[in-house]
Amino acid sequence: MRVRRRYLHINDLPAVIPVFPLTNVLLLPRTRLPLNIFEPRYLAMVDAAMDSYRLIGMIQPKETDGEKSAKPDLMAVGCVGRIVEYSETEDGHYLITLAGLARFKVMGERTAKTPYREVAADYAPFAADMESDDDLPVARDRLLAALKPYLADHAMKTDWKSIEEAPPASLVNALSMICPFDPKEKQALLEAPSVKERGEALIALLEIANAAIPLGRGPKQPLH
Repeated sequence: MRVRRRYLHINDLPAVIPVFPLTNVLLLPRTRLPLNIFEPRYLAMVDAAMDSYRLIGMIQPKETDGEKSAKPDLMAVGCVGRIVEYSETEDGHYLITLAGLARFKVMGERTAKTPYREVAADYAPFAADMESDDDLPVARDRLLAALKPYLADHAMKTDWKSIEEAPPASLVNALSMICPFDPKEKQALLEAPSVKERGEALIALLEIANAAIPLGRGPKQPLH
């Protein structure tokens, strides 16, 4: 019988975790990330996670898509999430959802016989990730003002009412995950010391992107 584990503090998290390197994909604390798993090594990773801690660390590789290697170096910081939804498709894919718990610093990679990679994780620099910050002050008016032209230029549809009503921390983290910034910008958002500072960095990135929009240009066409 599997033991249901609860993760309330960084001391509850294991020192070694499997990692899933994906470029331009972020997981942040108290957010959810759906994933479609189909590569054999990551199917094995999910199997192992489901039989143990149900934890997977999301992390970006250092290289870009055009520089892919079999085992790329990893960024220094990732975020661990718990598998909270799991299903299998008829063609053998796993559909899972990770709930973000806490960021971690990579302290070294474990030499393992598993087909997936494992790292030693230090959560101590990010202990506050598992504390509530729903009442955090964010410059919401400035954020929304910067967000509207950015979404229009990238032809991104959204529920504007939900955005206006979302708690500050949830809004900042969700936008950091879904906005199509480049990998280095995504990593900077992940590594921001606090949600308040992440919000400030997010606003700056949106305003910089908006400043580059040529006057008179209509929204981009959606990608097909």
